[in-house]
Amino acid sequence: MVEQKTIEGFLEVLSSKEPIPGGGGASALAGALGNALGQMVANLTIGKKKYAGVEEEIKELLGRMQELQAVFVTLADRDAEVFAPLAQCYGLPSATEEEKAYKETVMEERLLDASLVPLEIMEHASAMLGILEILGDKGSRLAVSDVGVGVQFIRTALLGAVMNVYINTRSMKDREKAEELNARAGKLIEEGTAWADRIYARVLDQLR
Repeated sequence: MVEQKTIEGFLEVLSSKEPIPGGGGASALAGALGNALGQMVANLTIGKKKYAGVEEEIKELLGRMQELQAVFVTLADRDAEVFAPLAQCYGLPSATEEEKAYKETVMEERLLDASLVPLEIMEHASAMLGILEILGDKGSRLAVSDVGVGVQFIRTALLGAVMNVYINTRSMKDREKAEELNARAGKLIEEGTAWADRIYARVLDQLR
């Protein structure tokens, strides 16, 4: 479980020969890090007279981020949970037509599961961009650089997770479903990276 590991422990297992956690778990963790930075900005804003006019809005955003933080951590574990049975699938016997049909059916189910988790990481990362955009405009000016760093972690979560979508959908037999998932992922990448870049550019303008 990611939430039960220290940073050092997570990095140790991530860098080992163990297949999990891998890129999907690391992408979810990037989302969690970007989220945590957003929470820090919110906490530095709340209670300050200068930002009294936006305090209730920032408190609401903080609550949403706390919920999203738990989601990112859960998705890091879910990514490992769906990969393990997919990996086992490759070892299923396929000597007879019956065995081949069974293997293909199970494989398709597990490829779909392994595609949906990183897609969910991407969807929540996109939600985080909306929050970070508001924090960049209304949060404490002392922490605006942390908004920029958070955006880059969220951007990484998007760009990392999409590869886990594509590597699984490319093996799916149901090409209509695969293309549907690819289209959703492609739209999230196109819109999300452009969105992240706009927020980041605005942060840089404030810092210069």
